[in-house]
Amino acid sequence: MIEIGKNHLLRILKDIGTGLYLAHEEDEEPVFLPNKYAPRDWEVGDELKVFVYKDSQERLVATNEEPKIKLNKFAYLRVKELSKHGAFLDWGLEKDLFVPHRQQAREMLEGHRYIVYMFLDEHSDRLVGSTKYNRFLEENAPSVKVGEKVDLLITERTEIGVNVIVNHRYKGLLYKNELFKDIRKGDRQTGYVKHIREDGKIDVSLQQQGYGYIQSNAQLVLDKITRNDGFLALTDKSSPEEIALQLEMSKKAFKKTIGALYKQRKIRLATEGIYLIDRND
Repeated sequence: MIEIGKNHLLRILKDIGTGLYLAHEEDEEPVFLPNKYAPRDWEVGDELKVFVYKDSQERLVATNEEPKIKLNKFAYLRVKELSKHGAFLDWGLEKDLFVPHRQQAREMLEGHRYIVYMFLDEHSDRLVGSTKYNRFLEENAPSVKVGEKVDLLITERTEIGVNVIVNHRYKGLLYKNELFKDIRKGDRQTGYVKHIREDGKIDVSLQQQGYGYIQSNAQLVLDKITRNDGFLALTDKSSPEEIALQLEMSKKAFKKTIGALYKQRKIRLATEGIYLIDRND
């Protein structure tokens, strides 16, 4: 079955002059791929990876362009145009994504960007956006575990940190005392699950936890020193702000990492900073 709002691998059934008909099987309702999205060389039976949606005439159409959002996912999108019925958003395709007034958490403004969830409206059978995205997030988090690597979408700042959407499914929180780089609303980041609370919300970090954290930080420090001609002007007396600016980590993590590298005899510590030990010496 061909679902709109998703990528599919479809076979070319036939050429109708203005484009190609695609489907999984011969007896399935075909999808129209306009010539401008068709490959230069093709044969009937070839498989193409395409995204499927409905055009302005409500026809099933395919494109080889990659949209900025897909079915049941979240993204940070810009409003292109407003109408009396709602807002039209740029999601990277010819036909804009529509957000009706009833799906707007507050009145949307042209040119502004919003966190949006895209779903299939059962009444119209159309892809629709909503800025009331919290209602689409699950209340519990059974499919993630502490320490797991996850996808994060930054939503908004709070007094204690930054709210995020985890794996397009759950509410999460990054604590501000663990943020060591500039992040903004709409940014996508890789994170790690720190704790799953009783209310189902997830505490996350941008840094890997445990021994894996030290290993990844060690490589980051070594790469930084190497790019800086074998020297890094940081010591255990450097300020947390200076360390965060250069390495995007806390002072505590920096000291643990430097200690590990020193024990491995990969660096030499001096009053002015850190030197890389050249194994060829």
